[in-house]
Amino acid sequence: MKREFQQLLLDKGWDRLPRVLIASAECAPISKTGGLADVVGTLPKSLADLGIDARVITPYHRCVKDKYHDQVEHMFSFSVDQGWRSQYVGIERLVLDGLTIYLVDNEYYFGDKIYRGGIPEGEQYAFFTRAVLDAIPNLGFFPDVLHCNDWHTAMLPMLLRTQYGYFEHGRMKTLLTIHNIAYQGKFGFEFFRDLLRVEDRYFTPEFMEINGCAAFLKAGCVFADRLNTVSPSYANEICDPFYGEGLEGILSARRHQLSGILNGIDKKVFNPHSDPLIPKRFDKGHLRGKQACKESLMFDMGLQADPGTPLIAMVTRMTKQKGFDLVERVLDEMMGFDICFLLLGSGDKTYEKFMRDAENRHRGRICSYIGYNEELSHRIYAGADMLLMPSLFEPCGLSQMIAMRYGTLPIVRETGGLKDSVIPYNQYTGEGTGFSFANYNAHEMKRAVECAVGLYRDYHDIWEGLMRNAMGMDFGFERSAEEYARLYIDLL
Repeated sequence: MKREFQQLLLDKGWDRLPRVLIASAECAPISKTGGLADVVGTLPKSLADLGIDARVITPYHRCVKDKYHDQVEHMFSFSVDQGWRSQYVGIERLVLDGLTIYLVDNEYYFGDKIYRGGIPEGEQYAFFTRAVLDAIPNLGFFPDVLHCNDWHTAMLPMLLRTQYGYFEHGRMKTLLTIHNIAYQGKFGFEFFRDLLRVEDRYFTPEFMEINGCAAFLKAGCVFADRLNTVSPSYANEICDPFYGEGLEGILSARRHQLSGILNGIDKKVFNPHSDPLIPKRFDKGHLRGKQACKESLMFDMGLQADPGTPLIAMVTRMTKQKGFDLVERVLDEMMGFDICFLLLGSGDKTYEKFMRDAENRHRGRICSYIGYNEELSHRIYAGADMLLMPSLFEPCGLSQMIAMRYGTLPIVRETGGLKDSVIPYNQYTGEGTGFSFANYNAHEMKRAVECAVGLYRDYHDIWEGLMRNAMGMDFGFERSAEEYARLYIDLL
């Protein structure tokens, strides 16, 4: 155990590190739709290296059953009331790469998509909430801290305090991590009354009410013992009305209990020196392989340009949050810089159509892969010269960290985790790991792109120095895990 942790524990009167149960709707590699899964799958492994026993509880989704059913062990089963229905709960255990994952089984709720949308999705995670709380006493693992993630698990702290106070596990401490405050799980109060037996007295702005609805996430913000989000800048931003999505009041009131911990990435998965998904491996001391990755990528994606042409990529959801309206506004103008542009992603159908049309207008210079492909994402991180992330808001962002790991320089808007992880190029000192712009403005973004493209073309030595700076950054989860460990100990 680290000496620092020993002293913190002594100050708390504890003689051991806390046991942690992480509750989440998804967990990589077994179930994944986005960055939340990567965090939940990586954090407990890094905590284990610090001596903390951290385990995960997550739904037994269809995608998990299809791939891992032969490795799953049935533990026990019971029933819970869900509105007028009595619903089966099966608790299964999967041990994967040393990580213990408890799986909540119910074919009715988890036999299809991870997120069903609308009221069906609310019912999915109301059920999951009740199942988790009733399962904990029988897991054979009693957590000191219950770590909840986003709105799908944000009712856990409230129910613990209001309905489970007389049970032994009602004294668990709770941490709620907000990965994206824009998604809050808003439903009519009758939904919470019927499915989770929440009393009417909690339908007030003091507790759950927000704009005439009740919200999973607001309940968590009120009742969790501590709150955190996934970058220091985002922790500050969500206390402001522009970013707070109506929760800025409660978050400002609890500012002293709100912190930001920048996410990390799995350095074993994202490593250009050993990545099996890229055509040529390389590292910051031997960059020649990156050019081979670029040439292979351009050929396979039908980009017909000289290999020295700057290649700008996006690996993203195509939404306004990700800045896609800025891209739509000036992409044709940016193509005048004699670049190639490659997109991997999906989202708003209007943006998808725009990219298909742009591909036709700039045949051989723009390629859009609508959808998601894990192998292609690795190849893009390894082969692109620049990664564009002009987000309206970005709680943390992982793509910019992954890109830097592969020597692909990010061009970002200065918000949230992008601001905290990318050091803007300084022409006077040569310092920097990428490029940035401050205001949410299409032409300001275009100027940042123009600056990056000009440096790439005219100052090869400076560009290589920035690549090495970026590849030398340590965004591994070890740093994040230490900060979470301090937070858990502080909760005891």
